Amino acid sequence: MITFVPEPHLLASPRGREWPVVPGVRTAVTPEPPSSADVVIVGAGPAGLAVASALWHHGVRDLVVVDRDGRPCGRFFDRVDLLGQRVLRSPYEHHPGVEGYRDCELLDFARLHWSVLTPVERREIRMAQAGHRSVVPVDVFEAYCRHLAASHHVTERTWRGSVREVLPTSDAVTVRADRFSVTARHVVLCLGEERRSAPDTWWGGGHPPRGVTYWDEPVPGAGKRLAVVGAGLTAAHLISNGLAQGREVHWVVREAGERYQCADVNSSFFRPEGRARFDGVSWSERLELMGRFRRASIMFEFRPTLEAAEAEGRLIVHRGKAITRVTPGVGLHLEDGSRIAVDHAVLALGTTPSIGDGLMPDDAVLDRGGWPRLDERTFAYAGAPRVFAVGAAAGMALGPAARNIDGHRVATARVAAAVAGNLRRDTPLRTATKDVARV
Repeated sequence: MITFVPEPHLLASPRGREWPVVPGVRTAVTPEPPSSADVVIVGAGPAGLAVASALWHHGVRDLVVVDRDGRPCGRFFDRVDLLGQRVLRSPYEHHPGVEGYRDCELLDFARLHWSVLTPVERREIRMAQAGHRSVVPVDVFEAYCRHLAASHHVTERTWRGSVREVLPTSDAVTVRADRFSVTARHVVLCLGEERRSAPDTWWGGGHPPRGVTYWDEPVPGAGKRLAVVGAGLTAAHLISNGLAQGREVHWVVREAGERYQCADVNSSFFRPEGRARFDGVSWSERLELMGRFRRASIMFEFRPTLEAAEAEGRLIVHRGKAITRVTPGVGLHLEDGSRIAVDHAVLALGTTPSIGDGLMPDDAVLDRGGWPRLDERTFAYAGAPRVFAVGAAAGMALGPAARNIDGHRVATARVAAAVAGNLRRDTPLRTATKDVARV
């Protein structure tokens, strides 16, 4: 069998190009949002942007988006740029745009801006049009997200705020942020994921020792020897950055070997028949499927570079060796008794879904092994029917693809339809509030 390995040059799209913008774009017109709204979306990443855009097509315009960064997809692209990432793993058909309406999709947007693209990027678009795998430049994806946010009036409905509490009742939900509170008929949590912390046994818990950082923190430029711990795409970017800086890089992979593939999710779960594998099966069977079909992997394009660096001795790969202890200096102690001494170590240990625990009461989340109990059809929280989840938190209802951009779109379509239908049947919040006040 012949294995096709795409060339590394596909990873090198330009960043920071000028893109045409929708006229009349404005940010939020007041420093604080209104005290009430039909819907509050918590989180303005790709999932939050998708939900807000879909609700706009359903005619839901009384909307407040609360985000810690205060700009649609801001934190998402900050993290991408910190890694120096230039292309996305998601293909052109996976994007936060709205399906089922006359709307501009990502491939349409890229073709409309053909003159801005490089010859390599144009070839990738032709690959996408022919139904083949293609990579999407970060620059194109960010410009498209800005277009979505502007054309669906998401930017002007987004406020900066760190959400402290989400308090559901039978007829409303109150979202309390650091500077304001908003009460809404429905809330959609698009919380994304947070980095996975190292085990407490590595250094006794708490902050990492001197010389150790996580992947979403800047990597110091000093030092000739760098260690990267992790087996996923983030680790691959960190390794490539270190090699480009002329460092000797040590790569610690707990499993017997690294995994190269198009996506870190089995492709069947992006299709209806794959998602149907989750329908009607037990919780234990779902956990087994999640563990078996969502595993850390690296895009094929990295393979030639990393294999060449290993052959040249610039990259030393420690396969099948788990870390038992980390000491300042920096020393990585492995289970076979060996020790790796480096100037700096970066931990890329994956992420964990943010499911609403810590924001909502326990009886609303109904946490079960790190996953919330959700309605299988609408992704509403079983313990808080006016609160919905889109993104990683919907994993045990939607399947492994829930964490990916395509999974966001599937969840968004169901949640937006459910919220819009409920609003049509509900008494408007402001009217209900006034009636209560008269009584």
